[in-house]
Amino acid sequence: MNSTTFLYSLLSMGGIGLFFSILIAVANKKLHVEEDPRISLIAECLPGANCGSCGYAGCNNFAEALAGGKSQISNCPVCSPSAREEIARILGVSVEIGERQVAVVFCQGGDDVATKKAEYRGIKTCSAANLVSGGERACSYGCIGLGDCVAVCPFDAIHMDENNLPVVDRAKCTGCGNCVTACPRGIIELHPISHHVFVLCRNRDIGRIARTVCKRACTGCLLCEKAVNGQGFKVVDNLAVVDHAVYTKELVLPTEKCPTKAIVILGTKDEQ
Repeated sequence: MNSTTFLYSLLSMGGIGLFFSILIAVANKKLHVEEDPRISLIAECLPGANCGSCGYAGCNNFAEALAGGKSQISNCPVCSPSAREEIARILGVSVEIGERQVAVVFCQGGDDVATKKAEYRGIKTCSAANLVSGGERACSYGCIGLGDCVAVCPFDAIHMDENNLPVVDRAKCTGCGNCVTACPRGIIELHPISHHVFVLCRNRDIGRIARTVCKRACTGCLLCEKAVNGQGFKVVDNLAVVDHAVYTKELVLPTEKCPTKAIVILGTKDEQ
């Protein structure tokens, strides 16, 4: 290759490169979309847990949705009240700060009190055991005890105790709802932090059958309902339930009346 040919080749390649560089620059200018500066400000206020409880893949996606008016601040249960107020200020909207929600496990049927029906040797997840045989415990309503709820908690707010029963750390729980979704039995619910009295059972079988599968099962004996004259406690379908809209601390607390200790007080009055 002589010098003239080399020079032509070099100029041709340089010209092509220059042409496409200009083309890309023009396209970038024409097609450029300005990012809403509020997105980064909102993202800084979010917890960064990417737990998905807001309905989006991560906190950045949620920030984009908020800035675009496609979601509400209240859709993030993990946000602290101060963070919600700051996001509202950035968006120029008002926001109501609701009461903090925490997870409650409606079962006390650990290995120490639940009747064992068989030995489960399958995949060690609650969802798998529920599909096959319901796990080792005889109660078809209660906790399976393999910790799916623990595995999905991004805040280390729930753990399994020595009897393979999930225990919620109310101080750490953010109410993200991941454990609620993960439980195949539906025995985990979110409740306001001000709710302290619960009947921790979901067994709706008649009393004598319920007692054969768990020592802590509610038997529907009506003693709690009678203790408060039906104000705040009611037995429905063989299961006592608490009406938190009616129940107050001034009423007689029927925990001592319960023969199976199914009624439990969680947390303290000064929790927030």
